[in-house]
Amino acid sequence: MRITEHPILDFQRGEEVTFSFDGQELKGLAGETIAAALHAVGVKVLGHSHKMHRPRGLFCAIGNCSSCLMVVDGEPNVRICVEKLKSGMRVETQRGKGRLK
Repeated sequence: MRITEHPILDFQRGEEVTFSFDGQELKGLAGETIAAALHAVGVKVLGHSHKMHRPRGLFCAIGNCSSCLMVVDGEPNVRICVEKLKSGMRVETQRGKGRLK
């Protein structure tokens, strides 16, 4: 299930790293995008639409849409389809438009 090619990013995958997603400890490869790491472990729903609350998944995968906005290390509205994974990251599903803590 690992994404191996991307239209604009060149993955320089490194060693296996640990990160958390909604409080659950997961593993991914350093240098791949957060969305790719989540996809590889079976996470397909990245959020829900604001108005209709319909599930949203990976759509454009190049940082142009807002389907993959999540809170990363406390920062809301991060486009995880282009944000590279690093060890120890705390990734959370964003509800609504996101708020700074």
